[in-house]
Amino acid sequence: MAVSLLAHEVSDLCLGKPALRSLSISATIRDALSVLKITGENYISIWSCDHSSSSSSAKNDFSQECRCVGKVCMVDVVCYLCREENLSNPSSALKSPVSVLLPEVSGIIRHVEPHSSLLEVIDLILEGAQNLIVPLKSSPRKRLLQKSSFGPTLHNGREFCWLTQEDVIRFLLSLIGLFSPIPTYSIESLDIIDTEILAIDYHDPASSAITAISTAISQQTSVAVIDELGKLIGEISPLTLSNCEETVAAAITTLSAGDLMAYIDCGGPPDHLVKVMKSVVLHLHHL
Repeated sequence: MAVSLLAHEVSDLCLGKPALRSLSISATIRDALSVLKITGENYISIWSCDHSSSSSSAKNDFSQECRCVGKVCMVDVVCYLCREENLSNPSSALKSPVSVLLPEVSGIIRHVEPHSSLLEVIDLILEGAQNLIVPLKSSPRKRLLQKSSFGPTLHNGREFCWLTQEDVIRFLLSLIGLFSPIPTYSIESLDIIDTEILAIDYHDPASSAITAISTAISQQTSVAVIDELGKLIGEISPLTLSNCEETVAAAITTLSAGDLMAYIDCGGPPDHLVKVMKSVVLHLHHL
């Protein structure tokens, strides 16, 4: 059974995966923001080739001319707007190249072929890969869909999807469950809980957590909000922030960590915080 498990290929994990929407590394932060808001994607992939044009020839060497170099989410944009040098002129900050949002960490995004083995994929994840870029089979119908401004993007005539660490873990658990009781164990019993957590005091300014929020994105975790005794009150989650608009930057720079939690909560922010943030946003627009 173990041999059969490792015999699986990457293509087995790509069934049903949507093709990536992408942006060129020459695009601006405003471009990335528009795509994130219009498409509702959590992340947009950034490529080092000009995939906005259909002039690329399929005969080009993909490995040399078209590579995914990173990914950008709404929280990346928000944290960038929260920087002191950008607060007074957010419009100018949005004109910056999207490349300034990419982390200076290599190996987070890796390209693999559909025939790559599951064992190779696991090795890449252990080396720090968070997303695996895999080419998909394209079709004439898909090429017609490419004409849509925000449809799937072709790179040298090919479409791509990406696999996350979660995709691989889910696939492994679905197979391991056939011959091992590991999926029935509690997380605590597996000794895989990370005790090194990012945290901020409930009453501290939320702006003091900007660096921690950026780190949480790369580590795929959250920032814990604690009281003076170290008791967990809640969290500031990049996933929750990614569902907000860019105006949440004003909330981060104005509110306390506790108030920010209330502001971004799914139940909706309290009325008094809404009034505060409306006045701040209006002020920024007039700067």
